[in-house]
Amino acid sequence: MLHVRDIMTTDLLTLTPETDVREALETLGRRHVSGAPVVSSGRLVGVVTGTDLMNFAAALPGVPTQRESVEEWGPESPVEAEVEREEIPANAYFSDLWDDAGADVTERIANVAGPEWNMLEEHDVSEAMTSTPLVTVEPDTDVEAAANLMKEKGIHRVLVTEGDRLVGIVSALDVAKAVAEHKLTRRTYVFNRDEDFRNET
Repeated sequence: MLHVRDIMTTDLLTLTPETDVREALETLGRRHVSGAPVVSSGRLVGVVTGTDLMNFAAALPGVPTQRESVEEWGPESPVEAEVEREEIPANAYFSDLWDDAGADVTERIANVAGPEWNMLEEHDVSEAMTSTPLVTVEPDTDVEAAANLMKEKGIHRVLVTEGDRLVGIVSALDVAKAVAEHKLTRRTYVFNRDEDFRNET
């Protein structure tokens, strides 16, 4: 009987909950994988796929870079007059460009690494990952049982764990390779009973 431990992948790409969304997408793309387990302090805490990350990114609100129509203020503008009298900060014009501008807009404008420049770096994997229920099997699970579990759940891989520690992954491709290499072939051995071979006297 072939077990999961016999075909699982142990050289694993993992992400942490704190990995930012942009880095996670770049990592999955660079390694040509569609998802990765999420591990924190050696414990399996979730799994995230490229689809999870893209759906999360698509749902983020856009960051305004310009207005469709910005009225030019003339010399008689009250804001400009107050700026010249130094009664309000000089960044008032820029604050008005953001509908959601708050007290910290000056810092946000000055910080080129901030959310206005890259929203994906402001969010991390913990916001997009699936944490429960995770589909896992133990290393001694029969490969056929793991394949049936993938079919039942409509997934392409299962995580292999010992307790809450991740030890491997088995994918549908791993199962297909095992089938192609005839590792799942069942052999039936037939033993004749001794009495069938006795000479009758």
